[in-house]
Amino acid sequence: MARTATLNIDGKTIELPITEGSEGELAVDVTKLRDQTGYITLDPGYRNTGSCVSDITFIDAEKGILRYRGFPIEELAEKSSFLETASLLIHGKQPSAEELNTFVNLIAKHTPVNPGLLNILKGFPQEASPMAMLSACINGLCGYHPEVLDIERKDFDETSSKLIAKVRTLAAAIYRHSVGKPAIEPADIPGPAKAGNYTAKFLQMMFGEAPKPEVARALDLIFLLHADHEQNCSASTCRMVGSSHANLFASCAAAVCALWGPLHGGANVEIMNQLEQIHKDGIDPDDFLKGVKEKKYRLFGFGHPIYRNYDPRARILSKAAEDVLASMNVSDPLLKIARRLEQVALADDYFVSRKLYPNVDFYSGIIMRAMGVPTEMFTVLFAVGRMPGWIAQWKEVRDQKGKIYRPRQIYTGPVNQTYA
Repeated sequence: MARTATLNIDGKTIELPITEGSEGELAVDVTKLRDQTGYITLDPGYRNTGSCVSDITFIDAEKGILRYRGFPIEELAEKSSFLETASLLIHGKQPSAEELNTFVNLIAKHTPVNPGLLNILKGFPQEASPMAMLSACINGLCGYHPEVLDIERKDFDETSSKLIAKVRTLAAAIYRHSVGKPAIEPADIPGPAKAGNYTAKFLQMMFGEAPKPEVARALDLIFLLHADHEQNCSASTCRMVGSSHANLFASCAAAVCALWGPLHGGANVEIMNQLEQIHKDGIDPDDFLKGVKEKKYRLFGFGHPIYRNYDPRARILSKAAEDVLASMNVSDPLLKIARRLEQVALADDYFVSRKLYPNVDFYSGIIMRAMGVPTEMFTVLFAVGRMPGWIAQWKEVRDQKGKIYRPRQIYTGPVNQTYA
């Protein structure tokens, strides 16, 4: 027998169906609430509202669990690669060797970007926001690939692989433009098309030399761990824009703009800014954390708005950070400050009892800085890693064939004004 919830309102009793997810999550379905009662629900920020049912990603915030398509993130981090995980997210199943090879070759095929689009970058000031350039260029791709405007086209794999391939090329070109250097053509990067080579070639297009294997693997891991994270701000934006039947490229460009915000993708930038300020002001890390407890300073990079436990992605990247720093033998005062903050916070009951553990942004920021990635490029790299998740979210909206997203509101403005 189907479970229901009973709502008594204005002397009227109605039954609302209960939906249960495959992991036991429960939701009261209020789809027909307004039709039956005239009422709507109010939930600013949607923190208690399920906007969709989804088969892509599962999070248990209390236990610190993250799974893509049912696979634990720890297992994927150990055994998979970013592109293999991207295929899993987009296509809904673990790819066979043949399917993965086809996917990787499609990405290799579509990696070059039309020179006309790269010339658009030259019109931006060198100091322009890299995220502004990225969102503009992703939208600009529609002009060079008008076939993507046909969202009903059957060859979805071609469209999705184009975006994953070209966002890497664009991101590298944006970095080169920001430092006053010409873009490196993908054709100039040697090596076979393999799933594990995606990030190595990306770093080579950025810096002009082949990275150490540990460095390429660490960035591949960052991309994999950021590939999707349920209904976050940018994923929800992608779904909302896609629900209007906007094409995949436009929907992902909108997601880039959502990711741009410092409360979302810009979090690791805030962390680096904080470390720079600590170094500039000559504050001892121990004294800084003491000031945090006294509400004198705000702490970035610790805790997470979703997880009530250790972010499982942070556990994985913590070890990767150790490997990268050891292999590169970097001497950076900001990285030393970060490590000291981590040591002190993990040993202090004030932070542990409040679940203020270092989060994924803390470690990804440390790793990317050690690689030589400038702070202003952090969010661009985040967008490259998150692209498979956005594509999967967009595809799911299209496959579900639902209505256009259209939230309601409670109006609180003036009433019956007379125009003079």
